[in-house]
Amino acid sequence: MAAEAAFDFREDERAPVLALRGDWTVDTIARLEDDLLALSPRLAAGAAVDVSQLGRFDVAGAYLVDRTFRDSPAGAQTRIAIRGQHVNAMRLLQAARKAYAPPAEPPPRLTGLVGLFDAVGRIVADIGEEIIDTLGLFGETLIVLGRLVINPRRIRWTSIVAVMESAGLNALPIVTLLSFFIGMVVAYLGARILHDFGATVFTVDLVAFSVLREFGVLITAILLAGRTDSSFTAEIGAMKMRQEIDAMRVIGIDPMDALVAPRVIAMVLMTPILTFAAMMTGIFGGMLVCWAELGISPAMFFGRISEVVPAQHFWVGFSKAPAFAVVLAVIGCKQGLSVGGDVGSLGKRVTTSVVQAIFMVILMDALFALWFLEMDW
Repeated sequence: MAAEAAFDFREDERAPVLALRGDWTVDTIARLEDDLLALSPRLAAGAAVDVSQLGRFDVAGAYLVDRTFRDSPAGAQTRIAIRGQHVNAMRLLQAARKAYAPPAEPPPRLTGLVGLFDAVGRIVADIGEEIIDTLGLFGETLIVLGRLVINPRRIRWTSIVAVMESAGLNALPIVTLLSFFIGMVVAYLGARILHDFGATVFTVDLVAFSVLREFGVLITAILLAGRTDSSFTAEIGAMKMRQEIDAMRVIGIDPMDALVAPRVIAMVLMTPILTFAAMMTGIFGGMLVCWAELGISPAMFFGRISEVVPAQHFWVGFSKAPAFAVVLAVIGCKQGLSVGGDVGSLGKRVTTSVVQAIFMVILMDALFALWFLEMDW
């Protein structure tokens, strides 16, 4: 049975003495914390600890004694003197002192031009590290997909279908609705501007070119970046916080096979479908405006599209969808796998995922536009 922890304080002629009695363990010292805290100011330099009546002693008790001396006027630099004999008192007190780490001093704050260069350099270094990590995961994803092509039995069709439903099918209403309104806006603006030149019939061409080549796939990708990419990051990040991914590795399941590959495959399958739906609804919205504002009937609208709009414009926009899908899925999964152990990290990674995805979609769309321009498509 544990002896009750207690202490006596004596102020001898030479130096104050803190005499410990009973068992000083994690189970017995809780009630002494306030008394020792009040005693700390009275421990002058050279104070000693009497351990002659000390019973059991553990790290928790040593930490409490050491903290009492560290809070004294002498501070943490004072060596604790021992009086009496005990089997491990000296060793545990020394270990407690070595384990104590004072608060780190804040780094010096750089100002002026040096501070500006320091901030810019840190940002550039972070961006470079982020690019390297993302490219690394992209390469690993290609290897995993190649492995699945060689051995299709490893493909997790249940996970793929579930992601296709949540990330693709459930996004269909918002994608088509927004594309419909974009088509209406393009047609309305085109009709107002071209009316001044007596060329309102070219509004049909404008709607078809813009929706088929750019707006259909771009609106789809941006909506997926905000809706689906954030969900990928949040789902994988929550699993990372709960150590479920570590548990998967322990039982022999590769997270790339179970989490990343199904999302990439589902996005590659669903993004072209959503893009096609966005193109059709965008053209339909433009057709309604042309019918209502310009008197162009649906038959004339679609007849002119078939006459003057080559099919290559459809394929130019449609070909961008798989590339956008891979980039969106890789960024969302990468940010989820980078989540730390706190909620703040999860929120930061979700925000980063959406920002990076939208930035990469717009950048890639610009590169595609330049490439198709050079190819005279």
